[in-house]
Amino acid sequence: MYILQELLSIARTAISLFFLVYASWSDYKTREVSNSVWMFYAPLALALTITELIIYEDFQTLQFYGLSFGLTAALAIVLFYAGGFGGADAKALMCLALALPFYPQNIFKPIFKEISPIARTLFPLTVFNNSILLAAATAIYILLYNVVWHKKSGKKLFEEFKSEPFGKKILVLITGYKMPIQKLKEKWHLYPMEDIEENPEGFKRKLVVIPKDEERNAIIERLEKAAEKEKIQKTVWATPGLPMLIFITAGLIIALFIGDIIWICIDLVL
Repeated sequence: MYILQELLSIARTAISLFFLVYASWSDYKTREVSNSVWMFYAPLALALTITELIIYEDFQTLQFYGLSFGLTAALAIVLFYAGGFGGADAKALMCLALALPFYPQNIFKPIFKEISPIARTLFPLTVFNNSILLAAATAIYILLYNVVWHKKSGKKLFEEFKSEPFGKKILVLITGYKMPIQKLKEKWHLYPMEDIEENPEGFKRKLVVIPKDEERNAIIERLEKAAEKEKIQKTVWATPGLPMLIFITAGLIIALFIGDIIWICIDLVL
């Protein structure tokens, strides 16, 4: 009987890795993930998890399953409407909550000591925490890159944006860097982080913290025209826009094999 439980846990984990890896690849290549991915992932995950819980667990565990999914779904929806998550990112987190609401301790054991309390009951939140830390690591790299660029070039980072809020400048500083407009135009995965507003007195440059796909080409065209008229330099702020799905997938792999990064850090400090 327990062999069947292990097989169900392996299946839930395997399909999660399969769908998330595929979705990450699709997001990286095209910046789009077909809804069919989640249409297959969600019902399959729900069926496998419910089957395992009904056969091997009690009613209280089913309640915790609902709690885990409910909290994860609420977090995903809030982040989506706040602009911190794309639609695919939110769907991925919710599907993960259907497939792996708790850490699959019957088939895995984290390298670093015991399973964290959050992973035991709210495993998707552990994956989310890991993914945020991984994304933050790239922000540190980009910040250091910009500091080095500033020192080597001797140029000011935000000379044209003196009126922009300090907080917006910080967000741009850790998520983007300066590059030639021509390179920005040629590389479809790069997004402008500044725009130009025309007015009767001339034009005004502004920073764009959250670039949108549908506005990308129009913004680049405005920047290109302004550069041709020598109104602005040919180097502008842009971001590679790394898909959050990649970090979510990496966060899942780390959570399964290594553990909860935040819990590990707390444990080491204490």
